[in-house]
Amino acid sequence: MKRKSFDELTFADDGMFQAVMKNPELSAELVERLLGVRVKQVEYPELEKAIEPYYTSKGVRLDVYLKDEDKAIDVELQTYPQKALGKRMRYYQSMVDCDCLMKGQPYTKLRESYILFICKFDPFRDAAKNGYGLPRYTFQNICVEENSVNLDDKCSKVVYNASAYKSVEDPKVRALLRFIQTNEPGEDDFSKRLSEFVAKVKENEKFRKEFAEMNLHDFDIMTEAAEEATQQKAVEDARNMLKKNYPTSDIAEITGLPLEQVLNLQKDSVPAN
Repeated sequence: MKRKSFDELTFADDGMFQAVMKNPELSAELVERLLGVRVKQVEYPELEKAIEPYYTSKGVRLDVYLKDEDKAIDVELQTYPQKALGKRMRYYQSMVDCDCLMKGQPYTKLRESYILFICKFDPFRDAAKNGYGLPRYTFQNICVEENSVNLDDKCSKVVYNASAYKSVEDPKVRALLRFIQTNEPGEDDFSKRLSEFVAKVKENEKFRKEFAEMNLHDFDIMTEAAEEATQQKAVEDARNMLKKNYPTSDIAEITGLPLEQVLNLQKDSVPAN
């Protein structure tokens, strides 16, 4: 994955999106446009908020997390496909609920919550792997046996497909998605303000330095992940060759694994008596 230079950053890029959304007014207006809900008074927009409720559980780092007196909203912007989007949203929702409900409080105190994902691609595919082409996908819990019965858990998951902005009827939503997808603000006042704020952020030397450090960190993570994936594939290949009784020395040479590791894999593959 090629890393963008600082000057190439757009509103939709990781780092810049969070920086612009530090502005409470811009955060609130983006949410109001895309969700159609009024954010009365933002308590705080927390950027890349880490929620780690238990030391044994997986924490999450939310892109933009804001709350008012009766709502909690997580906003994520995805520029490339990631696996298990549905399960990711499910887990984010659970962490938001944990963050909102203090120990000992009744469930009635849970705030209405929204998990909002804005994607620059169609995240949902049919059996032929073709996108459904909808600009918005809204998910709520309803009864399978009777669709008119709603669980009424006050939880909504909304996914926008910015690549389908042309088919959006609402002009304000269409303009915002167009800006996210193309980086062209057009005549839309809000998109222009977002674009101007991006330009202002780029003039901030402190953010330039922070971005350089973040970019290096992200590159290290991607490199580590790629190396781990390569290692896992080599191990899997070695196991398959062991099943076919390849000589261990040949397996080590073909996969690049140390002979000692191949021998250990061979031991692990032998069923216990």
